[in-house]
Amino acid sequence: MRRTERLFQIIQILRGARAPVTGRMLADELEISLRTLYRDMAELIAQRVPVTGEAGTGYVLDQGYDMPPLMLTADELEAAALGAAMVARQADPSLARAARDLVAKLSDAIPPELRPIMLDGGARAVTTQAPPQDRFDGAVLRRAIRERRKLELAYTDKSDAQTRRVIWPLLIAYLDNTRYIVAWCERREGYRHFKTDRVQELTVLDSKYPARRDALIKAWEQESARRRHSRHQPASKT
Repeated sequence: MRRTERLFQIIQILRGARAPVTGRMLADELEISLRTLYRDMAELIAQRVPVTGEAGTGYVLDQGYDMPPLMLTADELEAAALGAAMVARQADPSLARAARDLVAKLSDAIPPELRPIMLDGGARAVTTQAPPQDRFDGAVLRRAIRERRKLELAYTDKSDAQTRRVIWPLLIAYLDNTRYIVAWCERREGYRHFKTDRVQELTVLDSKYPARRDALIKAWEQESARRRHSRHQPASKT
C-alpha cells in the first residue's frame, strides 16, 4: 500500500472509531510496523490533520474534520480516469471536453506519485466506432434537463418520417455508441426514446414541465422493467 493511501486509511479508521485507537491496533489493521505507524502519525500531524493522543494510549480524530476532497485512493483515481475516458469517447463534444479537463485538473491536484495512475492506469476504455455527430449543442440539452425545460424537436424516425413534437427531457442514455434522449412525449402521451443523431432541430421552450423529474424517471424505470419482464415471459399454451 502506498503511503498516501495508508494516510487516507488511518483517517478513515479514526473517523469511524468511537473510542481512542491505539497505535498497535492501527498497525495491525494496516499490516505495518509500529515504527512505520508512528512516522505516518507524525506526517498527518505535520499536515495539520487534527489528530490527538499519544503512543500507547490511543489516537483520536477531532470531530467535524473534513478531509481534502482530492485525498483519493489509487482505485478511486483509476475509477475516475476510466469514467472520464468513457465519457470522452461517447459523449457529445462539450461533455467530452469537460471529461478531459477533469483528468487534467485531477492530475494537477493529486500528489506526484499518484499522477501515473491518472495518465496511464491499468484500465482502458476501448471502442471500435466513433459516436454519431449531433446537429445541436449537447450543453444546451443538458441545461434543459437540469432546468426541466420543455423541448421542441424536429425528429426523423427509423422510417424516415419527419415529425415535430414537444417533449419533457429526463436524461441522456448511452447504449453502445448511441445516445438517446429519454423523455415524456406530449404527442404520444408516454415515455419515448429519441436518438440524438436523428434530431434535426432542438429548441428550448420557455415553459417548464410541471412534474418532478425524479418522479418521472422512477416511473420510466418501472415501466421499462415491466416491459422487460413481459418480453421474457413464455407464451401461454392454448
